[in-house]
Amino acid sequence: MLLLTLFICSLVAASEANFYQDCDITWGDQRAKVLNGGNLITLSLDKLSGSGFQSKNSFLFGRIDMEIQLVSGNSAGTVVAYYLSSQGPTHDEIDFEFLGNLSGDPYTLHTNVFSQGKGNREQQLHLWFDPTKAFHTYSITWTREQIIFWVDNIPVRVFNNWESVGVPFPNSQPMRLYSSIWDAEDWATRGGLVKTDWSQAPFTASFRNFSAKAKTNAPKSTNSLQGNAGEDQQLNASGRNWLRWVQDNFMIYNYCTDFKRFPKGVPPECKRSRFL
Repeated sequence: MLLLTLFICSLVAASEANFYQDCDITWGDQRAKVLNGGNLITLSLDKLSGSGFQSKNSFLFGRIDMEIQLVSGNSAGTVVAYYLSSQGPTHDEIDFEFLGNLSGDPYTLHTNVFSQGKGNREQQLHLWFDPTKAFHTYSITWTREQIIFWVDNIPVRVFNNWESVGVPFPNSQPMRLYSSIWDAEDWATRGGLVKTDWSQAPFTASFRNFSAKAKTNAPKSTNSLQGNAGEDQQLNASGRNWLRWVQDNFMIYNYCTDFKRFPKGVPPECKRSRFL
């Protein structure tokens, strides 16, 4: 089995989080539970409400990892979200969203990048394994030059910094980690054709081993990796091959090929890199 190697230079802090110490339950009442001495969080959705949590610290550049076990069985209409975001009308955001399915159908991984309040950079792929049977690791590496989305240390998407041609890129707003489960039956499963079966509720996802390799708790906007820390991250040849494998075999939607959506031409970054 091929091993994907990842080189990260000069990261100034790395911590395995304890959810009691490092995260806050933000909504959902008893639907969100911290278990196993702070090593596990479960989030549940029922017909009344979903639930969510966020990190106490915010980050500007670095690597974020989380192990997640998704909702089993018929999870159609549900969304489990795991993302970085700042706040306000011009917020930045880096999204993982897991779109529920009918039993036996593949889960859909939905990714997006927002900068200065604007997104519309969606990409979707089917996961090549059943993410409900065990925990899998979902990661974001974020530098001044690019954002890489990872699944079990396999790169599934790269979004490069093309500010030189007028493409906004998130590089100045610290972001917190957020996770949640919520009802999105109007769009989540086959564009809303398959609705949530509430007889299957509660729907529960589990989270563990949150790791943030970044400097935290710095005053005000200086909460970042120092100097050029984290900015020498590159995919090696093996990583680029894995990325091609994922995108050639499992991608089901790419905004860069949606010419109906962009009849006057796709966004400028689409013409500069195959891997977005």
